[in-house]
Amino acid sequence: MDRDIFIQQTKAKIDEWNAEIAKQEAQMRGAEADMKQKYRDQLDEMREQRDQFEAKLKEAREASEKAWSDMQAGFEAAWLDISNAFDKATKRY
Repeated sequence: MDRDIFIQQTKAKIDEWNAEIAKQEAQMRGAEADMKQKYRDQLDEMREQRDQFEAKLKEAREASEKAWSDMQAGFEAAWLDISNAFDKATKRY
C-alpha cells in the first residue's frame, strides 16, 4: 500500500474512532451507576487503541520512502490488530 493512501485511510479511521468514543461517552453519561465503570473501562481501552495507532500514523508520516517500504508490512499488521481490538471494545456494551 502506498504510504500516502495508508496515512489517509488511517486518519479517516482515527476520526471514525473518535466519533465512536464520543458516542460511548454520551451513553456512559446516561448510564446507571453500576454501568458507568464498565463504560469507563471500555473507553480507556478504546482510547489506548486509538493512541497506539496515532503513534503509528506519526511514524508513517515521518518515515522516508525507503523506511516506509521496510516498515509497511509491520504497519499493516498493526493496523489490523489495533482495528480489531478497537472494534471488539466498541461491541462489548
